[in-house]
Amino acid sequence: MTTTRFARFRLALLAAAAAMLLPAAAQAYWRGGVFFAVPPFYVAPPPAYYYPPPAYYYPPAYAAPSPAYAAPADTGSGPPAPGGACYAGQWVCPLDRATPSGDSCSCPASGGRIWGRAR
Repeated sequence: MTTTRFARFRLALLAAAAAMLLPAAAQAYWRGGVFFAVPPFYVAPPPAYYYPPPAYYYPPAYAAPSPAYAAPADTGSGPPAPGGACYAGQWVCPLDRATPSGDSCSCPASGGRIWGRAR
């Protein structure tokens, strides 16, 4: 008899624990509590930083040519001296007769003669 009474007690205790674990029905009325919540916030990334362009130093308005590369002065006296070579593109050949500088001349090449200027 004590075992059945003890079994009934265990069964009642188990039913009470199960009732506590079951979810309660939804309550639709206000109970007077106050809700404290942290509002959502957004932290923006830092602004992009663009490096300034490199400094550009403009060339001087006038630079005197180097004396090593200066062209020889033309005296302008008399007719031009006769040229001694014919410059025809990438070919340079000696002239067979004296020709004034700047006149047309020709050099022999593999495909025939190539025309150029005497200097």
